[in-house]
Amino acid sequence: MSEPPVIARVTDGLGRLTLNRPAAINALTAEMVGILRRTLADWAESDTVHTVLIDGAGPRGLCAGGDLRAMHADAVSGGTGSLDFWAEEYRLNADIATYPKPIVTWMDGLVMGGGIGVSAHASVRIVTERSRLAMPEVGIGFHPDVGGSWLLAHAPGEIGTHLALTGGSIGAADAITAGLADHFMAADRLSDLVKALTGTKSPAPTACDGTALPAGRDAATESRAGQVAASLAVKPPPGVLDAARTWIDECYAGDDVEAIIDRLARHPSPDAQAAAKEVATKSPTSLVVALRSVRSASRLPGLQEALDQEYRLSAALLRLPDLAEGIRAQIIDKDRRPRWQPSTLAEMDPAVVDACFAG
Repeated sequence: MSEPPVIARVTDGLGRLTLNRPAAINALTAEMVGILRRTLADWAESDTVHTVLIDGAGPRGLCAGGDLRAMHADAVSGGTGSLDFWAEEYRLNADIATYPKPIVTWMDGLVMGGGIGVSAHASVRIVTERSRLAMPEVGIGFHPDVGGSWLLAHAPGEIGTHLALTGGSIGAADAITAGLADHFMAADRLSDLVKALTGTKSPAPTACDGTALPAGRDAATESRAGQVAASLAVKPPPGVLDAARTWIDECYAGDDVEAIIDRLARHPSPDAQAAAKEVATKSPTSLVVALRSVRSASRLPGLQEALDQEYRLSAALLRLPDLAEGIRAQIIDKDRRPRWQPSTLAEMDPAVVDACFAG
């Protein structure tokens, strides 16, 4: 018999959820999202589970995102399966962010798109020397979803804007700098983490005045699970984002993608110039939508409102031509030569973008 796509087990207080599609780098399916939501709901009410750990099967990564081929099929046929999937996936993201018990995520290997959604909203987020995190959606005609707009909007300075518009991947230290992770451990320490969390009871944390803290990430990180993770963590190898803040914060300011690309191209830093070339290869529609989404998310009251906005954007972009074309170029035909419509930022119709946000 084949193994389930998510393996769920409880051992001495630790509920462990392992995404189990290693051949697909554990890319999420509707079935997997359903299993995760139902199991987390059951464990939230269970006295036998005190802490949850989410990891991925195989050596390649926690999760490479969602099923892009299914999205492509809907985009070209007018199907609605992706709408149902996103609705449940975004509910899962909200479940994780507000979970009443500590959730620890093991962000080893590739963590992209939907993988960010199941890990970066958790209580305690751990990266390794093999971690590569990315929100690459603008390269396929989409936008940073799964709460990505909220996470990137609250990264220091303009780091989130840089990651949103380039779609580039970052390693462990930079993930911590960007606020997408908390601790660094060597990839071979997973068994030590599991052992340390097993049997660890994490009672509801309290503030210094003795009152109960609200559910969610801030409360859970004060738990015993957060202390365990911190005790096993070490300093990661140096990243690059801290030093790059000198040009990132300057070049990515404002609400105009064309102006951002121009500042990047004119900046003396070779890295800024490289970023300008990278951004220019992305879907013009996605770039404008992504920038506005990140800017808007910074003014929204919380993650749930950002997820609501992202759902409207996802539904709108599903019906625009760039999503099907982007997935075709990257995944289906693999020619890496998308023909965006429109092909330039100058041709963008503001009314199209306004309609995406109107829903």
